[in-house]
Amino acid sequence: MASPGSGFWPFGAEEGSAAAETPGTARAWCQVAQKFTGGIGNKLCALLYGDAEKPVETSARAAAPGVAEPRPTCTCDKKPCGCQKADVNYAFLHSTDLLPTCNGEITTMSFLQDVVDILLQYVVKSFDRSTKVIDFHYPNELLQEYNWELADQPQTLEEILLNCRTTLKYAIKTGHPRYFNQLSTGLDMVGLAADWLTSAANTNMFTYEIAPVFVLLEYVTLRKMREMVGWPGGCGDGIFSPGGAISNMYAMLIARFKMFPEVKEKGMAAIPRLVAFTSEHSHFSVKKGAAALGIGTDSVILIRCDERGKMIPSDLERRIVEAKQKGFVPFLVSATAGTTVYGAFDPLIAIADICKKYKVWMHVDGAWGGGLLMSRKHKWKLNGIERANSVTWNPHKMMGVPLQCSALLVREEGLMQSCNQMHASYLFQQDKHYDLSYDTGDKALQCGRHVDVFKLWLMWRAKGTTGFEAQIDKCLELAEYLYNKIKNREGYEMVFDGKPQHTNVCFWYIPPSLRGMEDSEERTSRLMKVAPVIKARMMEYGTTMVSYQPLGDKVNFFRMVISNPAATHQDIDFLIDEIERLGQDL
Repeated sequence: MASPGSGFWPFGAEEGSAAAETPGTARAWCQVAQKFTGGIGNKLCALLYGDAEKPVETSARAAAPGVAEPRPTCTCDKKPCGCQKADVNYAFLHSTDLLPTCNGEITTMSFLQDVVDILLQYVVKSFDRSTKVIDFHYPNELLQEYNWELADQPQTLEEILLNCRTTLKYAIKTGHPRYFNQLSTGLDMVGLAADWLTSAANTNMFTYEIAPVFVLLEYVTLRKMREMVGWPGGCGDGIFSPGGAISNMYAMLIARFKMFPEVKEKGMAAIPRLVAFTSEHSHFSVKKGAAALGIGTDSVILIRCDERGKMIPSDLERRIVEAKQKGFVPFLVSATAGTTVYGAFDPLIAIADICKKYKVWMHVDGAWGGGLLMSRKHKWKLNGIERANSVTWNPHKMMGVPLQCSALLVREEGLMQSCNQMHASYLFQQDKHYDLSYDTGDKALQCGRHVDVFKLWLMWRAKGTTGFEAQIDKCLELAEYLYNKIKNREGYEMVFDGKPQHTNVCFWYIPPSLRGMEDSEERTSRLMKVAPVIKARMMEYGTTMVSYQPLGDKVNFFRMVISNPAATHQDIDFLIDEIERLGQDL
């Protein structure tokens, strides 16, 4: 295999060279940037066509120390000033020269425009297939190559801009059409704009008085999501949390409180031994939640799955009966709609029947698969979800909302508030002049809570439900395309039979040296090493990224997932060819 530094570049030219450019794509982006950003767009085109690799301190920035370049005299009295600004020399300027310092408007606007230039260049490169997904360096190399240490004395703004460039240079381009490594991929422009706006607003979600619009948008969006789950009129409650693991933990917390409300004041010592049930293919966060809540990981009983990764209802009922006979109290069943590895959907209707029979809280972890509720073609896979007591749904996965965006939906209104409220009088005063039901912070475990809803809400407005539907249907079609390409292709073995339920396509690549070998310990041992080596080579070349893992008695296999709407059939073809190119000598 050629080494990453040997000059090999599979697209035909080194990244950044003239031969590696795709002028049509980049110029189209330039036109968009010019239309919406004016002068910033002009700067972007200059960056793309000649100045992209130049350090910040070049050309016009080499003025006398601490002195800005000559600029037209400003005669307006607007704050901030809207007059045309010339470049500023940052070599002797610091953060103290930016707003709120007196007369800091010019420096601030110039600095932020340069930051936007850096961001726009990164955005354009993220969608350019001639660029690398990752410029991989080992940790010790990056630590030695750059000074990342924090110091007592401040850096200049010139150095700060260089820090921004360096950080993005080595960042993974998760929006790249050939990045398939995680369940969360893609880069949505409206979602990105919403994230910028949210950061500028820099407020907290605990009360209406400091986040009035954001609180209302959370109310509207959660109600709409509950409607799509199937709860009449969108009834119930919910909250956006810092990820699916926390949403699942919320569900466990509320389920426990519903059965034993005294646990809030008296703790676990005052209640019987509780047990929860989830499939052996479920997310590790169920056990992690049990550990965090003091229930204990030994109290999470794993239910057997069929060969496709779906929970077996008869085994669930058997284990519930066994637990009750031992004197334990079953309090929660966590079903999964879209398992992390296989993308399996548990049989929710059968599970709901069992939960009803034994009076157990039914939670559905739809962090990965919940987005299919947007698709008329695929939402049948979640039939029965309307009978759940709570649902986790991560729009930052299948729906492509920028991280982080996870919702916990609860069917019973008021239960979450009763479970978590502490009546902090300095935040949740009872004599405010507006409807206190919009002060949502007391139903959250957190005090400070990031505004996660605006990205989802603005994207939903921009796309409509039909736009999300088309995006999701496309990703599932691409997964089926990959499956059809490799299911009978020489050198590939599927981990399980049949068309994938979600966009997860699980397979082994069998290099030529192993194709004639009979099943044996030696073959299994060698096969286990294939996926890790190919993945390492992918990262060193920077061409693509796809995840691998073992599962049960199955040695390392590739788990291909698709959630990036920018991906195409050509990107799937490229992935297959790249796996074969990088693995042919193993």
